[in-house]
Amino acid sequence: MKRNVKIATAVAAGALAVGGVLAVGPVTADTGGAAPVAGQSTSQSVPTHDRHRAHHHGGPTDGIRQHNGTCDGAALAEQGTLTAAQKVTLASTAEEEKLAHDLYSAFAERYDVRIFERIAAAETNHLTAVRTLLDRYDVPDPTAGQPAGEFADPAVQAAYDQLLRKGEDSLKAALKAGRTVERDDITALTKAQTGLTAPDARQVYGNLLAASEKHRDAFDHWIADE
Repeated sequence: MKRNVKIATAVAAGALAVGGVLAVGPVTADTGGAAPVAGQSTSQSVPTHDRHRAHHHGGPTDGIRQHNGTCDGAALAEQGTLTAAQKVTLASTAEEEKLAHDLYSAFAERYDVRIFERIAAAETNHLTAVRTLLDRYDVPDPTAGQPAGEFADPAVQAAYDQLLRKGEDSLKAALKAGRTVERDDITALTKAQTGLTAPDARQVYGNLLAASEKHRDAFDHWIADE
């Protein structure tokens, strides 16, 4: 295991606060073990690739930490009503967030750059926020019990496998795969907000959309500099 990739998993058995609501249980146990550490300072040495980024972007985490997209910490808005179709969309959103997390975690193991582990940590927070909504609206969680890289929806599984294969060719290919994920998420989240009235769901989707836009920008910066 590369020294700067393994992320602490001590919170896996505890309770994690999401937007002022506690999501109790092993929220990271089935998403590859990444704890929500985005934005956390580190005393570890900066990899050579990140020192190269520092020369161009002003610091080893610039373009990563500022694009981590974590939830804003505000109290979760009041519960509303979701249609049957909106509940299906919510379940799909959970799988999309898990796909992003698992893919970035796999790339973090392969490439000695921080962007993947940082954004994977942010995706852990995002999935937790979506799971809070799943619980509120009594929607079964399709990601529950699924190991890293495995998905209940065959279409999501196929997408993950394809992106993983593409990203194994080179670092630049992996960065482009990440950008594809974020672009697809932006499209899906924008569509998901159409006709949505539930305040808490609109809040979470809005945060996820803003995060995906920042993640996309971060990947764009790294691709241009690669």
